[in-house]
Amino acid sequence: MRISNKPTDRFDWTLAFILLLFCIVSLFAIGSAQTSGQYGINYVPRQLVWYGVGVFIVGVAMYFEPEQYKKVSWYLYGFGIFLLLLLNFAPEGVGQLGERNANVKRWLNFPEPIGRIQPSEFFKTFFVLGMARLIAVHHDKFEMRTLKTDLILLGKMALVLVVPLAFIAKQPDLGSGIVLIAITAAMILIAGVSWKIILPIVAVGGSAATFLLWGAIYAQDFMVDKLGFSPYQFERIYSWLDPFAYRSDEGLHLIQSLTAIGSGGMAGKGFQGREVYVVENHTDFIFTVIGEEYGFIGACIVISLFFFLIYHMTKIALELKDPYSVYVCTGIIAMITFHVFENIGMTIQVMPITGIPLPFISYGGSSLMSNMLAVGLIFSMKFHHRTYMFDADDDD
Repeated sequence: MRISNKPTDRFDWTLAFILLLFCIVSLFAIGSAQTSGQYGINYVPRQLVWYGVGVFIVGVAMYFEPEQYKKVSWYLYGFGIFLLLLLNFAPEGVGQLGERNANVKRWLNFPEPIGRIQPSEFFKTFFVLGMARLIAVHHDKFEMRTLKTDLILLGKMALVLVVPLAFIAKQPDLGSGIVLIAITAAMILIAGVSWKIILPIVAVGGSAATFLLWGAIYAQDFMVDKLGFSPYQFERIYSWLDPFAYRSDEGLHLIQSLTAIGSGGMAGKGFQGREVYVVENHTDFIFTVIGEEYGFIGACIVISLFFFLIYHMTKIALELKDPYSVYVCTGIIAMITFHVFENIGMTIQVMPITGIPLPFISYGGSSLMSNMLAVGLIFSMKFHHRTYMFDADDDD
């Protein structure tokens, strides 16, 4: 029997080491991003404090077992919805509960030491827990899976998704909305929904996306007059497809990003050797600092580190026996994977620019703490997992 009661044996030291490496990369990148002095604040100590808080969050998350998370999943989901509601109805103005900047309302301001938080970041993890419980309970109820039961499951999942999407769209926060959709898509696959249902949905979704992109490029008047789209939304698409045609406005940010990463060459310019100015390079565009100062080699190392993280979490998910734990791990893996793909992709023109930070590296308390909470759940699933002598995979 392969059971150990020692906490040190059940603790995932590999995952902890990966997080330590991310912490080091984050502190160096943020420290270098500040060399131009445009911020007037040293964010490195703050990020280190957030990492310290994150370690505490991981410890608290590990204390609870998967079954306990399963019981409180809907309460946490409901708490996340409450925060989104509070954000939408909070009074405006700096120093009040809600803060609105440039028609964007994404943060709640609380007295120190709590400070400003972004509810949508934490809601992503609460969303994973709620969706995992929904799938687990559904499969317990319908042991015999049919097209009808799969359609019922998809209907439930759609309802759980649409409610937060409606609130997030009002902020507006396109990036977080897309992340929720990506999480849902991954959990649909892991839930075992029949391909007879998935393929038509993918076909319809792909056709709709193609139509919207075609309309944005060739039928702007129809999209604005008949479908109610805003010209500003199309400008974001145009500046993504051809940033140099919008170098004086929407496209400037992407041009500077491409210039910074491209100028890094193979080995980069060295620590604090950055020359290209990129707005928000300590938060959403932190990858431009890595690409410029450490070049292609440094960027590949960081991407490989993310690959190692995702691979290790996937390995943990495959080892788990409890379906609920597997669903939670799947949702978290999908969330982090999409964050990485979108953030790095938007800096090199592979994806449109959205306000999605690079997990564990970008500066930001809400982003870092929410990601540490998500990884804390992975730690918990692994820590409380049990394997027995007669497990099926041990027969040989």
